[in-house]
Amino acid sequence: MTFVTRFAPSPTGPLHLGHAYSALLACDMATSHEGSFLLRIEDIDRARSRPQWETRIFDDLHWLGITWPTPVMRQSLRLDVYEHALETLWNNGLLYPCTCNRRDIAAAVGAPQEGAPLLGPDGIIYPGTCRKKSDRTGPMPRTVPLRLDMVAAVDRTVDLFGKSAGFQEDGVGPEGETGWITFSGQEMIETIGDVVLSRRDMGTSYHLSVVLDDAEQGVSHVVRGQDLFEATRIHILLQSLLGLTSPVYHHHKLIRDDTGKRLAKRDDARAIAKYRAEGQSPADIRAMVGLCHR
Repeated sequence: MTFVTRFAPSPTGPLHLGHAYSALLACDMATSHEGSFLLRIEDIDRARSRPQWETRIFDDLHWLGITWPTPVMRQSLRLDVYEHALETLWNNGLLYPCTCNRRDIAAAVGAPQEGAPLLGPDGIIYPGTCRKKSDRTGPMPRTVPLRLDMVAAVDRTVDLFGKSAGFQEDGVGPEGETGWITFSGQEMIETIGDVVLSRRDMGTSYHLSVVLDDAEQGVSHVVRGQDLFEATRIHILLQSLLGLTSPVYHHHKLIRDDTGKRLAKRDDARAIAKYRAEGQSPADIRAMVGLCHR
């Protein structure tokens, strides 16, 4: 099997030190295994994606010494692929339309329950309001969000998963998890719930797109931050539902600011471009994020 990693930024802001760490680590891993490193542009958020940020991504990565095959994959050119996958899930009775907004969801989960709403990888776990009243007959709707019916999805994969599913982790999760990571269908229902697979303005979602794109590009090792560790369960389930092979996952530490908060794209003070302008070198960036040069 060819060793293939990827870096998949969104062109919605500047790359910062956390992005540099993830991209350099993925590139280093591919190089050490005589494999391939790929770049993918995740631009499904068309309202926030900008060409100038994409250009900056290319410039920053080249400056860091990273190269990749061209042309790069762009999610905005793959909407037909995502729609086909959604149609498959819809025809199998695994999706339903949802008209709830954030206020509706917050009100539903806060109603006579005690304590804070239960949170999952996508935020507040959806209480299933539209699942109970949705019409799943006829053509798949395209003007409203579509959610995965987690109970139906778990039932459909029980023959493959049995009582538990899992994935190979050769990095480290937030609590030190490594090796073969298992989880049950009941955990998916209770701690993840009915995630959105098609957003109104995108025609897809991060979870659906990343699974299909990794499969299309033959990614063997997904290198990404520990903040996405819990979401991996969603991706394993979707891979099973869509007949895709699961890669190995390598979750890595998050680069944090002086207060311990993980970096976000609004953290311009730690943008790679700022360090470049101040005369720092790629070797300096490697030292900052704790990567020795390989």
